[in-house]
Amino acid sequence: MTDDALTRALEIQRERGGRLGEVLLELGMIRPNQLLRAVAEQYGLGFLDLESVDIDRTLAQRIPEPLARRHRALPVSSEGDTIVVAMANPNDVIALDDVRAILRQPVRAVLADPNQILNAIARSSQGDEHVQAAIRLAMADASEVEVDSDQRVVTAGADDAPIVRFVDLVIGKALQDRASDIHIDPTATSLRVRYRIDGVLHEVMDAPRILQAGIVSRIKVMANVDIAEKRVPQDGRISMVIGGRSIDLRVATVPTVYGEAAVMRILRRDDGLQPIDELGMHPSQFERFRASFRRSWGIVLVTGPTGSGKTTTLYSALRELNDPSRNIMTIEDPVEYRLEGVKQVQVNNRAGLTFSRALRSMLRADPDVVLVGEIRDKETATIAVEASLTGHLVLASVHTNDAASTPIRLIEMGVEPYLVTAGLRGVLAQRLARRLCDSCKAPHRLSAAEAIGAGIPTALLDDDGAFTSFTTVGCEKCGGTGYRGRFAVNEYLDVDEMVGQYILERRSSADIESYAVGEGMFTLRTAGLHKVKDGLTTIEELLRCIG
Repeated sequence: MTDDALTRALEIQRERGGRLGEVLLELGMIRPNQLLRAVAEQYGLGFLDLESVDIDRTLAQRIPEPLARRHRALPVSSEGDTIVVAMANPNDVIALDDVRAILRQPVRAVLADPNQILNAIARSSQGDEHVQAAIRLAMADASEVEVDSDQRVVTAGADDAPIVRFVDLVIGKALQDRASDIHIDPTATSLRVRYRIDGVLHEVMDAPRILQAGIVSRIKVMANVDIAEKRVPQDGRISMVIGGRSIDLRVATVPTVYGEAAVMRILRRDDGLQPIDELGMHPSQFERFRASFRRSWGIVLVTGPTGSGKTTTLYSALRELNDPSRNIMTIEDPVEYRLEGVKQVQVNNRAGLTFSRALRSMLRADPDVVLVGEIRDKETATIAVEASLTGHLVLASVHTNDAASTPIRLIEMGVEPYLVTAGLRGVLAQRLARRLCDSCKAPHRLSAAEAIGAGIPTALLDDDGAFTSFTTVGCEKCGGTGYRGRFAVNEYLDVDEMVGQYILERRSSADIESYAVGEGMFTLRTAGLHKVKDGLTTIEELLRCIG
């Protein structure tokens, strides 16, 4: 942490009170685990990251679930006769006494993240009788559920306890499994529930199709949308707290031939933002990207498909720029992160607050930095580029396949080439690849012939021409997939004088890319192969994510 950042945090602490660690966490200067490690060291306690250890389930179940949740304490392992107990507050004497009385063994308390403890309790427990009863009823045969002539559930409606508990269970399990999206899909014979984990859909359960109407209606009630309207797509939002975590669910319903389908995207409001220098870019790419968004004017774009982490990257850059000397404003749909000191506006199309209208209004509010969640049309693109030429720094996302085709996309939207050349400072293209599980990945070596066939650059080959990497195995921690978590693969296009000339001449994206590679740009493929060489992912996963 820099001295300036610490000084700012101390000033905020003096103004508002509270603990310094909490202020740093709120400002996004540190992550929760960093704070907990520091606290543990300060008080001479052990610290445990529950996501990186194997929990003894038999040991964990020795403490009743209600008591474990109340004290946020969970036995995780044994050291001889002593039991290691993860606790949110190891100095809670009452909680320690209760734990010792139940375990009847010596206890060593270690500090752990409260949310990780609650998730581990949920995974380790068998679940209370009420939840199990709700699942049994919700998964009952169609003959046990009364329906009307339109196959709508009567005895298990949107507000019925079994349906309510079933939906809550689906959302809670998605959080435990680190899912980013929940898909509720009716088929000809059943209601399929799938989670998108690390970018890939996994089927987790099948419910009788007879329950489809009740489950979707419950989701629509929670999202505050019209439950009577089933003929057109609808979208809404759910805010809730599960296991001490604040989450938002962006809900979309779509009418299909088998009935309404629902998709819920999980937005974790309490997830910390990574510092920009920890996003994993190649050093040469990173320095160019950082230089582009630290200028006082111009437009910097981050591009990629939906779900490629564009907003996270933009906010990491915004966090570095965030200080009292700058007026920073954002317009998004929806606002996915909260950043102290930043004026954030959410699009509201029903009220007429579109990207273009909000952006036009923002420029009258004396901003230094403006973040546009997505450039979708000519008007928004033109306003954003023109704003970048009048002394504003504009950060925005746009949908293109790679960095070199982004200037062409702006021109196709209707922005004049001379405006693109004058305002555009740089483009970062991004994909998210699944990260190999550190607990089970195994070395994998391609022969010289295989490496050449895969098109691996000679600079990455071993001395004998082979290519050393890693491959998937699968274990309990990664759910047998061999992957756990994701990371970004990037390519950065610096819009220098020559690229600007190419844009004016309306040269192809292939010409722009060819020139940029000659100037040192790593393509997505090259950057990804460096990650493969470093053991972060596999060639198969790289090809899947970059196409």
